[in-house]
Amino acid sequence: MASTLEKFIHSLDPRALPRVLQIQSGIYFQGSIYEMFGNECCLSTGDVIKIIGFKINKLIASICENNEVSQSSAKVELPLNFPGLYKVVTDKTPYVSIEEITRKVSIGPTRFGHPCFYSPEDIELANVTIKHGEQITFNSVEEVNGTMAVNCGVVRNNQSHSFTLPLSQEGKFYECEDDQIYTLKEIAEWKIPKCRNRIVKLSNTLHMWDSSNPLPENFDGCLILTPVYEVQAVMKFRKDIVHILSDLDVEVKDVTDCYDISSFLQPLSLEDVFERTSKEFPMVAEIMEGPSGSQKPYNLLHTGKEIIIYKKYQATRVLASEIRSDSPKRHFLIPMSYKGKFKRRPREFPTAYDLEIARSEKEQLHVVATKAFDSPHKELFSVSVGDQFLVQQCQTSEVLYEGRKKVIDVLACEQILSDTYKKVLLPMYMEGGFVEVIHDKKQYQLSEICKEFRLPFNVKVSVRDLSVEEDVLAAVPGLQFEEEITDSYLLISTTSSPVESWEIPVYRLNMSVHLLSRDVQTVVPPATKTTVEEISEEQYYMVRRYENQTLHPPPRPPKKPTILAPKLGFAVPKQGVTDVLQAPKGDVPSN
Repeated sequence: MASTLEKFIHSLDPRALPRVLQIQSGIYFQGSIYEMFGNECCLSTGDVIKIIGFKINKLIASICENNEVSQSSAKVELPLNFPGLYKVVTDKTPYVSIEEITRKVSIGPTRFGHPCFYSPEDIELANVTIKHGEQITFNSVEEVNGTMAVNCGVVRNNQSHSFTLPLSQEGKFYECEDDQIYTLKEIAEWKIPKCRNRIVKLSNTLHMWDSSNPLPENFDGCLILTPVYEVQAVMKFRKDIVHILSDLDVEVKDVTDCYDISSFLQPLSLEDVFERTSKEFPMVAEIMEGPSGSQKPYNLLHTGKEIIIYKKYQATRVLASEIRSDSPKRHFLIPMSYKGKFKRRPREFPTAYDLEIARSEKEQLHVVATKAFDSPHKELFSVSVGDQFLVQQCQTSEVLYEGRKKVIDVLACEQILSDTYKKVLLPMYMEGGFVEVIHDKKQYQLSEICKEFRLPFNVKVSVRDLSVEEDVLAAVPGLQFEEEITDSYLLISTTSSPVESWEIPVYRLNMSVHLLSRDVQTVVPPATKTTVEEISEEQYYMVRRYENQTLHPPPRPPKKPTILAPKLGFAVPKQGVTDVLQAPKGDVPSN
């Protein structure tokens, strides 16, 4: 049965890919030539294409009044990077089964991929009863004892309880209220169910409005969003991947069940290649869709290029972020083979509690106060801007509070005076400001820092890496090494000039290849080049999430023993604090 391409893609379950479609009829731009992203393809009646993927490319928005499209509103086109933050309006239409939810709603490993639903009726399971109206969080979909099910969770009395719901579970399931705010791109990727539109409300006004803005000036209402998908497809007799917008005016018919799907080239993502067994390497492949970027080796990996993939493996990188007060910060993944050198930079500590976490048994922490603090207890020290301290240890002390003695946690320090040292006690709840004094002038290799110190660790490049044409780290005024990570890589070279090999990241490089049935002449890879990889904000948080998913949140700092206690934020985890080189007392500078 024929349908429009738009209707077919809107109802297509990604798990059913790939699908083979036959073009039935349509109206074509420039005759029968369709062009997008520089790719031209001829879509004639009777042609067959293999759909290998699709993603939202843009959104069509209509101004919404009372959850309905405004009669006076024209449809406007919004790119995914359109500015503003939005709240999702709850969909009042129920889902009739768990299977329908998994088919239409995005469920995945990120914080956006955990949708919440409730049932108006109690759900009786073997070991638990889910009460009506109770919020159910959907965490992941997997096979449990041979049956596909959703791993779910509910929170009762601040305790999380896990259970599974089979896809066959029927009933009415309603979307829960969502009080989070999202960018338009986040909504497009995670919050628009298949076969449904999504109503959103602008949460903050746009910073700037001009005549090019498609929305009315000072608009703060609701929008109904309809997605337009970019479809990735393979055509016969072509060695590249073509991109088609789902709103192209053509009719298609699904002929997957009666067509030899192996007659098309088989595109493989880097993830697909990585999942091959180690015995299958090395292999020769031709690039069907190359990555963007001017940095080596990405500028060499263009469509049609043949490459040798020698092996797959895990490699260590140091995750580093630019030190700056404003945003956005730049983020980098630095290979252990980086040949530049670093000098230390001082850390900043917002509270006395952070000083306690940062201190080391073998090295003394020397800091200068950048914010004054008046102690409410005469037994404890009042801090002035410019005061210098050597941090000693945490202990307890008795203070007089409303005529009664009370024991509180304090930080024992030595205040550095012009010619002596004075023992003082700082309340652990103290909100102040301290900056580290660095006495260590040594230059370090990256491997030395990772071996001798605990991360995070503040540095700046003192000697750039001379083995590369451009060292991107050298221009950054300050870096914080946050943690070591392990990531997946493929080792490749080009067949035309296999004089050097490159590591390419598996999960951050958008690239497709198809394998060639040809033997590899050179089994041993040439000299390997590694590069510093600059990653986006989104990639940075994905990397941190995967590395830290087993870590518990850090403890809260103690509070001031009054009802007016200041609210302190989370402090840095103890396992992530830099060691500090000891400053001998004789060498400590005076005020």
